Amino acid sequence: LAFAVSQHSRFKRGVWRRCPVALLHHTFPSSCVRFVLCCCRIALQPHQSVKMAEAAGFDVDAPTLNRFVMANTRDHELVILLNAIATSCKLITSAVQRAGVAKLYGLAGEVNSTGDDQKKLDVMSNDFMINALINSGVCSVLVSEENEEPIIVPKEKAGKFCVAFDPLDGSSNIDCNVSVGTIFSVYERKAGSEGTVEDLLRSGAECICAGYCVYSSAVELVFTFQGGKVHGFCLDSTIGEFVHTRVNMQFPEDGGKKIFSCNEGNVNYWDKPIQDAVAEFKKGPKPYTARYVGSMVADIHRTLLYGGIYMYP
Repeated sequence: LAFAVSQHSRFKRGVWRRCPVALLHHTFPSSCVRFVLCCCRIALQPHQSVKMAEAAGFDVDAPTLNRFVMANTRDHELVILLNAIATSCKLITSAVQRAGVAKLYGLAGEVNSTGDDQKKLDVMSNDFMINALINSGVCSVLVSEENEEPIIVPKEKAGKFCVAFDPLDGSSNIDCNVSVGTIFSVYERKAGSEGTVEDLLRSGAECICAGYCVYSSAVELVFTFQGGKVHGFCLDSTIGEFVHTRVNMQFPEDGGKKIFSCNEGNVNYWDKPIQDAVAEFKKGPKPYTARYVGSMVADIHRTLLYGGIYMYP
């Protein structure tokens, strides 16, 4: 269009120099002119296009996980680590959502390190986590609930982090389509250590990052840094990124809802103080409500948001 205008035989006449819009109307159909002028207005007023995008439900400045971690830690290796964990969670999300179609329900025929029967999704999720963390180049030791022994990362791929994780917590609920989740905890390798399980057998106060990802109607990744606040990120499937949606998550100051969550099927094996406490929850005109999913991630997530008490005696 610009080329055609510049080549127009009458363009150099004063009237066209003074009024280029008149030239457009003279040379091109009115519908074309309106379109060009509309584009020019948008280009000259970019804030209007931003407003239109926001009105349509698009965030033109989405606070993604990587951006958040970099802004709050300035640690490139930690960004890589959390990106590897996030990638694993995306892969697990896909597997969980397609489990029925892909025939991933049922047992894998193995038993994990804690004596639980492994499900097919347990094994697949474990492979996702291990492969992503080893190939991130920032981990030296991995400990998974699904493996009897710790995984020592080869020296050529080893880094400073040691990660403990349960790739798919609550897997007994997989076949009935109930919420499941991933749990992880991150430590830095001790000074002088080449990476052993001892680097993970430490106080929680030394943990530099810990969190979980819950797979449900939405997929949320929740974590905190050492001494920091708790933040939640929701997976936006349209862009394939975890976006910061919950800032400074806190337990309700007043205790929140009167909910207690525990597996009462084991009540006969509890210590008496715990039995007495649960019995007390049930007394009075407004007793506590019982809520127990059986997936720790789901129960913890609800308790963190709504309040109440979660126990696993």
